[in-house]
Amino acid sequence: MPTPHELKLLSDIDDQEGFRFQLPSIFVNRHNPSMEGKDPVKVIRDALSRTLVFYYPFAGRLREGHGRKLMVDCTAEGVLFIEADADVAIDQLGDSLQPPFPCFEELLYNVQGSDGILNCPLLLIQVTRFKCGGFTLASRLNHTMTDGYGFVQFITAVAEIARGAHQPSILPVWARDLLSARDPPRITCNHREYEEAIDTSHTTTYMNKKDMVQRSFFFGPTEIASLRRLVPPHLGHCTRFELITACLWCCRTKALQLAPEHEVRMMCIVNARDRLNNPKIPIGYYGNVFVYPAAVTTVKKLCENPLGYSVELIKKAKAEVTEEYVRSVADLMVTKGRPLFTTVGSCIVSNLTRAGLREVDYGWGNALYGGVSESGVADFFGVTFIMDCENAKGEEGVMFPIFLPDNAMKRFEKELGDVLCKSDDAYRTSIRSSL
Repeated sequence: MPTPHELKLLSDIDDQEGFRFQLPSIFVNRHNPSMEGKDPVKVIRDALSRTLVFYYPFAGRLREGHGRKLMVDCTAEGVLFIEADADVAIDQLGDSLQPPFPCFEELLYNVQGSDGILNCPLLLIQVTRFKCGGFTLASRLNHTMTDGYGFVQFITAVAEIARGAHQPSILPVWARDLLSARDPPRITCNHREYEEAIDTSHTTTYMNKKDMVQRSFFFGPTEIASLRRLVPPHLGHCTRFELITACLWCCRTKALQLAPEHEVRMMCIVNARDRLNNPKIPIGYYGNVFVYPAAVTTVKKLCENPLGYSVELIKKAKAEVTEEYVRSVADLMVTKGRPLFTTVGSCIVSNLTRAGLREVDYGWGNALYGGVSESGVADFFGVTFIMDCENAKGEEGVMFPIFLPDNAMKRFEKELGDVLCKSDDAYRTSIRSSL
């Protein structure tokens, strides 16, 4: 079906420097006897083709205009789709499906010349059949087009059509002007996430070494309870995300062995959809609607204070996100040339546990794993994602992948173990005291 050939501007939240990268993800599905005779490659390819009629901007190409403004040239050139076959079973991927996925470069082949931001395909999808009857769907998406919630909306639409629907249950809405800068732009909030910082501890050089390794860490109910015992009573209602992020921040900072006076930032990605009321973000909007306020302190204060200190900093930073804050970010982008966030001493954490990635069903049932495939995206290594996960024992919880130099990773593992042991020791002491 023909689709409009037009230029569509991205929003001033979409086209900032920090979103100009390709975000890889993967869905892993087991064999389903009820789908015997159905080829997942054909089912998904056909569904994708029909879904792109509704989401036709994905089939275009990004152009850059005056002031680094990004826009989609809706050329109907299409997306990239690859079919592949693996001579192994899904169980051979390992006991626990989590990043780093073995042989991921084969599950998502990098088509030469396709991974740029401008004038390149906006979406690459590869469906790989496994000899057990299961399959993976791996994707690479230009992040300027959509955030995690928008991507789930799109891939859910593909899944619905794969299961027989004639159109998505939620129709896409472009409306990127809703998050355009004001006229005239005015920066009204303090945005420490975009401050220019001097790399006094040479962390950039340190993090670019070639000995980087990736590991994933699982937090089930036991680990969450251990962390919760380390915070004071007035923080007893802090979220699971806040606890894990605070713990990750402290352990990562200690593992990197930064100078005590060095300033460090924890940026928590905050979905602002429910915080915008004038006007509201409509159902179906699939652009980027998040900001990442920064909690800032020194290495000395972060490492010497108890866990509750970092939890409070994170809660305070998240609470700063109001409608005015989001508008101020859009205005900052226009005023300051769409800058990258502060990378020196920074860590960014995104909570994907509510995105519904594992619930995407192409007809074979919910995914064994649905989420990002790696944490070291966008050529910087301070980004991680917290995702729903099931460990090798079948226990439900969450996990996060993290990228660190090899020696720092060893120290991170030790610091994390020490935190959990400290909680258990304190718990045992309190039990003995109450007897």
